[in-house]
Amino acid sequence: MAEDRLKYDSMVEEALRGVVRQALSEAATNGLPGDHHFYITFHTDAPDVIMPDWLRAQYAGQMTIVLQNQFWGLEVAPESFAVTLSFNNRQERLSIPFDAISGFADPAVQFGLQFEATEADLGAAAGETKAPESNAAADDGGGADVVTLDKFRKK
Repeated sequence: MAEDRLKYDSMVEEALRGVVRQALSEAATNGLPGDHHFYITFHTDAPDVIMPDWLRAQYAGQMTIVLQNQFWGLEVAPESFAVTLSFNNRQERLSIPFDAISGFADPAVQFGLQFEATEADLGAAAGETKAPESNAAADDGGGADVVTLDKFRKK
């Protein structure tokens, strides 16, 4: 079988990570409009994730953060974003590469994306997704439509 030089699944995944980048950039520049808020799940042990050791130990594997009412200093770069969040009344700065993100949702508009592990994530240990209570928003009962790329992947 010939080598597949056009890796459409990778191209689509990168384009969808661009959607996350653009949404975060908009929020960084103009704030979150209306009821919009973001759930971002990421691999805590992926390369270049910067977070306090105590938080990484508490959320080994994966962590879900919520950008809604209490977040500060959201900065978006081409390959990552950084934000300060409150955990048990303690502000902590996180820096998360876009490649480390495994899920993104905006429940206000029932929008969600789910990402496959990238090559950088392959060494990451699988963990349970946890949302820190101090940043978690109440479930509004409306599930997000999650787009997965599995149906487009070559089996």
